[in-house]
Amino acid sequence: MNFSLYIAKRYLFSKSSNNAINFITIIAAIGVVIGSAALLIVLSGFAGLKDYSLQFSSLVDPDLKILPAEGKTFELSIENISELNKIEGIASFSKIIEERAVLVSDNKRQIITIKGVDENYPEATINSIVSLGSWFQPEANQIVSGWGIASNLSFGVLDYGKVLKIFTPKPGKGQITTEKDAFNIITVTNVGVFEINEQLDNSFVYGSIGLVQELLNYNKNSISAIELKLIANNDIENVTEQLRAIFGETILIKTKAQLNDALHKMLNTENLAVYLIFTLVLIIALFNVIGSIIMMILDKKKDLKTLFNLGITLKEIRKIFFLQGSLMSVLGGVIGILLGVLLVVVQKAFGFIMITASLPYPVSLKLIDIILVFVTITVLGLLASKIASTRISKPLLSR
Repeated sequence: MNFSLYIAKRYLFSKSSNNAINFITIIAAIGVVIGSAALLIVLSGFAGLKDYSLQFSSLVDPDLKILPAEGKTFELSIENISELNKIEGIASFSKIIEERAVLVSDNKRQIITIKGVDENYPEATINSIVSLGSWFQPEANQIVSGWGIASNLSFGVLDYGKVLKIFTPKPGKGQITTEKDAFNIITVTNVGVFEINEQLDNSFVYGSIGLVQELLNYNKNSISAIELKLIANNDIENVTEQLRAIFGETILIKTKAQLNDALHKMLNTENLAVYLIFTLVLIIALFNVIGSIIMMILDKKKDLKTLFNLGITLKEIRKIFFLQGSLMSVLGGVIGILLGVLLVVVQKAFGFIMITASLPYPVSLKLIDIILVFVTITVLGLLASKIASTRISKPLLSR
């Protein structure tokens, strides 16, 4: 067995004759355990919040979305549709028109985004978002609005006592004398209410693509996007290449992650900030490791002098305390990680910490977070041990 490692383990696991040193060592070890456990728990908590935040937008976000490279719309011909149907990786696709509009109910009005979808819009998405009423009938003057819009404008499902009108600006020139000169207007009936997240609930209204084309005076081939559901996510690159071959450079293709890039950036930035803050806490905890090693060096000064006189080199003596600190950090980190994993699993299974009366705090245990915590505590522990072990010098051993 390596001599330095053997002595290091003896010093780590055996009690010192000085109770103060034993106490300092225990405090240092507990600090490492709690610091590593806290780091893992916080990272798992933010991973859970990220998954929780993205699950709502993922209900309506397609695997791929085709957008015009310039302008608001592009033309989708019958030939394009035929070529899309030939791509094997596509499970389904839906033609989309999105535009800003004004929804008016009695004397109340709100700026909305009207989203026209065709009959191929995924039924699974419809069933997962509609919480009251039903989906609109194709080619009917019906809409499905978000909870927030319905609440703000005080209308319900099939509320025939409320006259709902959608206004969009009418392009053109000349003098405006009436409301019809300035706006395209359609009277609609709300047949359902959807619930996705606060942002979409307060801004989006669904309708048939024919209704929106009529409202905007678009021809039947003009659309603002195509949303695609893929058979498997690993087909994204292959499908993207085939789409490029069909449409060329006239389109932009965005993945689900790219559609929510602002949200991803915000969540990743918050995650990084929390990681750095708790890493700073770990660094402070490892100062206790440095202190405990230095105290151990002073306590074992006579033993070290004897070893030095017996021919053990200064490098090997330093290695003893370097290994002692490293073992303390790594073992403390492993115990802390196991403790953190246990608490995260218990929270995920039983939800003992609640956000609301019915919603437990979301957590997500990821292997990358476990590896990150272990690497962090190991690197910082090695650095702290190296700093402490360099306090041993020949003058110290010769006194």
